[in-house]
Amino acid sequence: MREFLVEITTTIPEGTTQDEVDRRRAAEAVRAKELAATGHLARLWRPVGELRSIGIWRAADEDELHAKVLGTLPLRSWMSLDVTPLESHPNDPGRTDTTS
Repeated sequence: MREFLVEITTTIPEGTTQDEVDRRRAAEAVRAKELAATGHLARLWRPVGELRSIGIWRAADEDELHAKVLGTLPLRSWMSLDVTPLESHPNDPGRTDTTS
């Protein structure tokens, strides 16, 4: 699977009830655990003091990432995404491929 750096900003639409926000956030937590269990969500951070997330996500390609991974998030319709495809750096200390 390929890795992607994904920056997510969630904006709750004006007029949304707190019950709807709570329901979607609870469903989002469940879905994130499912995606982590299948290897699609590797890491997730929230910058201090900000209401956005930065994560390492995995998928076969960017189409799969959008359609079958990020597109399944309950908060997706409230999200703006910035997706950056990643590749291993030759000096990455965690790199296991030493042939190149």
